[in-house]
Amino acid sequence: MIVLTTFDDDAYVYGALRVGAAGFLVKDMALDDILAAVRVVAGGDGLLAPGVTRRLIREFARRPVGGGTGRGGVAARTLDAITVREREVLTLVGSGLSNTEIADRLHLSVATAKTYLTRLLAKLDARDRVQLVIIAYEAGLVSPTR
Repeated sequence: MIVLTTFDDDAYVYGALRVGAAGFLVKDMALDDILAAVRVVAGGDGLLAPGVTRRLIREFARRPVGGGTGRGGVAARTLDAITVREREVLTLVGSGLSNTEIADRLHLSVATAKTYLTRLLAKLDARDRVQLVIIAYEAGLVSPTR
């Protein structure tokens, strides 16, 4: 499911993600970007409008460490089950790279990058790419740019 709206209020974003949306787009995006997002979500990945992503990242970065998530919390312990290469892929996903960009950066085929993503989704019990980004931030693999 993709939400396409004029309102990018955080309450709408969180509500959409809670009910299973894999995409949240705003109508002021370029038509080509909206079409590309539909293709991304249809391919099984998640996608948020860039402004929404930045706010979501800031929100998670502000949350206190501990309390079940964050460095040393659930996300960090869960990462013990992944390989070094999977951790590299998770870091790149958290940085916002596409499958093609991950493949290029790690000198892999796109199919191999997708395989790593599939393994991460299963091992980390994540529904989609958006949840992987959240896990990467909570685990401290990436941090917001200021």
